[in-house]
Amino acid sequence: MARRFDPQTLPGFGAIAALAFALLYLPLIVLVTYSFNAGDLIGRWEGLSWRWYAQALSNAAIQDAALRSLVLALVAAALSTALAVLAALATTRADQFRPRHAIAAVINQPLVVPEIVMAVALLLLFSMLRQATGLSGMGYLLAAHVTFCIPFAYLPVRARLEGMDANLERAAADLYASPLTVFRRITLPLLAPGILAGFMLAFVISLDNVVISQFIKTAGQETLPTYMLGQLRRGISAEIYAVSTMLVGLSLLILTLSFLVNRTRP
Repeated sequence: MARRFDPQTLPGFGAIAALAFALLYLPLIVLVTYSFNAGDLIGRWEGLSWRWYAQALSNAAIQDAALRSLVLALVAAALSTALAVLAALATTRADQFRPRHAIAAVINQPLVVPEIVMAVALLLLFSMLRQATGLSGMGYLLAAHVTFCIPFAYLPVRARLEGMDANLERAAADLYASPLTVFRRITLPLLAPGILAGFMLAFVISLDNVVISQFIKTAGQETLPTYMLGQLRRGISAEIYAVSTMLVGLSLLILTLSFLVNRTRP
C-alpha cells in the first residue's frame, strides 16, 4: 500500500512554517507592544502605559468614526446575510433551478476580483446614480458594503446547507407541512449557526474595509479605517497603534466566535 504523503516530513518544513508565522504575526506583535508605549517617540520604548488608549477613547473624531463604522457594519452585515441566505437556498435547494451554479459563481466574484477594481466600478455606478437622481447620503456607502459582504456571508450559510440532511425537510413536506412551515420549523433552526457565522464574518469584513469605503464615502462619512488612513498620511502616532490594536482584538474575537459557532454539527 502506498504511503500517504505528509508535508511535515519534507526537509525544512518546520523552519518554513515558523518563518511564515513570523512574517504574518510579528508585525502585529510589534504593533500591539508599542500601543502600550509611554513615550512620544515612535519605535523607542519608554515604559508601559495605557496613555494612548485613554487618549484614543476620549478623541471625539475617533468616537464619531467608530460609531459610524459599527452602525454601518451591523446594518450591512444584516442585509448581506439575509440576501446570502436567500441565495444559498436558491443554489442548494432548488434542484430544478438551472442557472444556480452560474449564480453561485457570480456571487463569489467579489472574492476573486481585486478590491480596487470593485471600488472603482462602484464609484462609477454610484456617480451615475447621483447625477441621475440627485440623491446623496450614506445609502451608497451601505450599498457598497452590502455588495462586498454578500459572498463572505454566503459561504458559511451555503456550507451549512450542504451539510444538512435534506431528508428532514422532505419528511416534513411528506407530512403536509407547507414550504414556509418547513423553513421555519426545520431549515431555519438547523441553519442558524451558519447564519450567525456568516453575519459575524460579514460584520468583520465591513468593519475593517478601507478601500471601498475610501472610494465611495463623501464628506462627513468617515469610517474608522478611513480616519486612520487619513491620520497616517499626516504622521504616525501611537494613538493609531492603540486604535489598530483594539480593531485587531475585536476582529479576532468575532472571527473566533464565528469559527466556534460554525463548528456546531447540523
